[in-house]
Amino acid sequence: MKVLVTGAKGMVGTALCNALRNVRDGKDRTRHDLRIEEVFEYDLGSTPEDLKRYCRECDFVFNLAGVNRPEDPAEFMEGNFGFASELLGELKAADSKAPIMLSSSIQATLSGRFGDSDYGKSKKAGEELFFDYAKEAGAKVAVYRFPNLMGHSRPNYNSAVSTFCWATANDQPYTVNDPSVELELLYIDDLVQGMLDLLEGKEQHCEYEGIKVVPAETGCFCYVPTTHKVTLGRIVELLREFKASPETLMMPSMPEGSFEKKLYSLYLTYLPTDKFKYPLRMNVDSRGSFTELVHTQDCGQVSINITKPGITKGQHWHSSKWELFIVVKGHGLIRERNINTGEIVEFEVSGDQIEAVRMIPSWTHSITNLSDTEDLVTVMTCNEVFDPSHPDTYYEAV
Repeated sequence: MKVLVTGAKGMVGTALCNALRNVRDGKDRTRHDLRIEEVFEYDLGSTPEDLKRYCRECDFVFNLAGVNRPEDPAEFMEGNFGFASELLGELKAADSKAPIMLSSSIQATLSGRFGDSDYGKSKKAGEELFFDYAKEAGAKVAVYRFPNLMGHSRPNYNSAVSTFCWATANDQPYTVNDPSVELELLYIDDLVQGMLDLLEGKEQHCEYEGIKVVPAETGCFCYVPTTHKVTLGRIVELLREFKASPETLMMPSMPEGSFEKKLYSLYLTYLPTDKFKYPLRMNVDSRGSFTELVHTQDCGQVSINITKPGITKGQHWHSSKWELFIVVKGHGLIRERNINTGEIVEFEVSGDQIEAVRMIPSWTHSITNLSDTEDLVTVMTCNEVFDPSHPDTYYEAV
């Protein structure tokens, strides 16, 4: 299959082309039935001859080209309707029956508060043009009315989320007029997966009130089902937490598929390169060092412990706290004793054979570096973040 993407350098086009190339090159192995031979990328730098050739050769068209914020409102119709006419004209000239995806907007809906805007009118006109083409040419047309999109795009342009992410990451001021305003957001990765579903014939169809839907075999409205409704206040609150994490070490809860997980990934793409690295506080003494790496809201913390040759650390127990010790370098001995029964267990550990050893509640424990020359490096996880006011840590030699 040869795929044409118009607007290939925009936010959606860039992400989609990356995904299509991954499938084409065998890097994405999740789409076993999808075969991409070539990806034609059409954008402002392309020529009319490019468009002619692409329309002759393509088997599928993603029409993402459009205008969001022109200087003259008249450019909405020229950019969102005019190019569509040019594209469809070339497809007709090539006698193409290639299916077409049209990127539209919820602002095209007749009943929405944006229904009378120049942008909404241009999108609605584009939809009607493509549905007419579907009936005339007998080609499948899938129209997607996207809500607010959430992906890496130019700040201070057409995405409040992008602006907030950029401003937060780059220490720039921004204004939130009404934190209670709720947005429906579609994350770029979810959008791209919806487009790959469309290529495989697995798209989700829908109807809009008051609008006659063309039969699905020629033209239809479709949607990407995974969106998130969230207030501006919540977005800003999360971004402040993300920004503070190098100091607090706290990683907010980010369940699989959650808005928080997607927003954090997007926020990171706006970090300046000098913020890719940040220092950690090392607690150093003659025995070695102990450094907390990450705190989490529901799974405790992860730390790195360095023990000098011949040194023993630990010699304490917890009533309910538990830990995992994972030696990644060096040669050591972990000892544990049940404070109630006196039972003792020992585990010889080495970075040559990485294993996890549990520190059990009510078992006092220690770790000793058995090497005369090499540091012992241990990753330590704990089920709770250390609280100095309630340490649950009691000294007692093994």
